Parts: sequence; C-alpha cells; structure tokens
Amino acid sequence: MIKKDVDWFAVGILITAMMVWASSFIALKSAIGPIGPMSAIFGRMFIASLCFLYFIKGFMKLKFTKDDIKYIALMVAFEPCMYFMFEVKALQYTTAGQAGMITSMMPLITAVGAGIFLKEIISKKLIIGSFVAVIGAVWLSVSASGSESATNPLLGNTLEFFAMICAAGYAISIRHLTKKFSALFLTAIQAFIGCLFFFPFALWEYNTTVMDFTQEALLWILYLGAVVTLGGYGLFNYALSRVEASKASMFINLIPVFTLLLAFLILGEKLTYIEMVASIVILSGVFITQIPTERIKKAHLKRKARKRRLARERL
Repeated sequence: MIKKDVDWFAVGILITAMMVWASSFIALKSAIGPIGPMSAIFGRMFIASLCFLYFIKGFMKLKFTKDDIKYIALMVAFEPCMYFMFEVKALQYTTAGQAGMITSMMPLITAVGAGIFLKEIISKKLIIGSFVAVIGAVWLSVSASGSESATNPLLGNTLEFFAMICAAGYAISIRHLTKKFSALFLTAIQAFIGCLFFFPFALWEYNTTVMDFTQEALLWILYLGAVVTLGGYGLFNYALSRVEASKASMFINLIPVFTLLLAFLILGEKLTYIEMVASIVILSGVFITQIPTERIKKAHLKRKARKRRLARERL
C-alpha cells in the first residue's frame, strides 16, 4: 500500500480556515471602532458559546486526566485569553493589513517553541529565516506612518507579535489534545472559557466607555462568533488531528495575503512602497525556513550519481 505524502483534504480545510481567520482582522477592526475591544471579544465568545449549547450534554460524558486538564488550561490561557488581549489592542494602533502581515511570523515562533519545549531540532535555515523575517517585521513597523486608522503602528505591530507568541503556544498545546479530544469539544471549551474570561472586562468597559451599538458592528460580532470562532477554529482544530502542528502552522503564511486583499477591498487600506517591500522581506524569511533542503540534497545526489553512471557507460 502506497502512503500518501499529502493529505489534500486537510490542505483544503487549512486554506479555508486561513481565509476565515484573515477576515477576522477586518471584522475586529470594524467592530472595535463603535464598540469597545473587550466588549467585541466578549460578544464574539458569547455568540460562539450559544452555538455550542446543544453539545454540552455530550461533552459531560468525557473523562479527563490531570495531564488533560493541564494542557486544556495552557490552550485556553494562550488562546483565546492572552491572544485576544494582545490582538484587540494591536488593532487599535495598527492597520488590519499590517497586523495580518505580522501573523506570517507565527510558524517561525512555533518552530522555535517546539525546539525549546519539545526538543525538536532547530535548523540553520530556521535561524536565517527567522532573522530575515524579524528584520522585515521591524522595518514594516518603523517605516509605517501614523494615520486615523493606525495611530501607533510600531506599538500595534509589537502587540500583534506578542499575540503570535500566544498563538504558537496554542498550536503546540492543542496538537497534544487532538490525540484524545474532538475539534468540536476543543473549539467549544475555548468559547466557553473565553466568554467567562472577557465578561468582567466587557462589563467594566460598558460602564466606563461610551459605545455605539450600531447594526453594522453587531453584525460583525455575529460573524466573528458564528463564522470565525466556530468555523475557523473548528476547521483548524480538525486539521490538527490529521497533520502535525509544524505543517499546519505553515498555512498561517496565507493569512497576510488574504488579509491585505480583504483590507484593500473592504476597508480601503493601502500599503506604501516601503511597507510592501518590508512585507516581502517577512515572507522571504518565512519561505527560507520552508525550503525542503533534505529533498533538494537527495535530488542533487541522485543527479550526480546518474551522471557518473552515464559517464561510466560511455567508457
């Protein structure tokens, strides 16, 4: 029986999940204007929790070990709790397009984290690619000028970088959990814990901030809760049950492309020439880490062996 090298079904799921996640930057940027950031995230988690109420009875039958509880606690601490704290603040200071571009560094951070905590080998190409990507991210942040939609791009992009660290921790944690629990349960527990976590922040914000609950903002929150949280995380969590976290995280590189396109079409955002070049530098650094060097070496050795064989045959 021939083993398939690529799980194309999982690839399709991951691409769809990335498109959905890319749209979350647009939706959040649009919602946190009239509504406070913590209120927007709470609304998102509340809507998602309502979608999972039907499945609670089935979840009650699950059994947990101390190790399971530890990893679940790590998962929800990284994402949604800390991740969204950083991301909503980031989108208050930078554009959706630039925030989306910073997400291209998530696979690098995941690989480094796997090397530190899972003792995976950190290759030279990873070090070089990471260095190039960091230069690009710093250049993107420093070169960006303030505007009405991005009052402090450097701060916003830095906060988005911290969000990516949390996302990497989430990916490593959930890879372990998908061996035992379904994507449906893991997505649901994120929604329930996120709803409880952000409720006091939203309550405080409601009593201290003037907010405008427009129909557009409420529709964006509905979209975030029902489509992005339920659909995006559900698809990604399911994909992680079929492929390794390191391979799945590679698809995060698609988010910047989708985000820039959506930000241009929906929000009318534009990148300057320097910002576009800096973005290309980031993607170049990510690309360096994904070059299949071992496969290239094997192909090169095969070609050399074939040439030697042909040379001997001519003699």
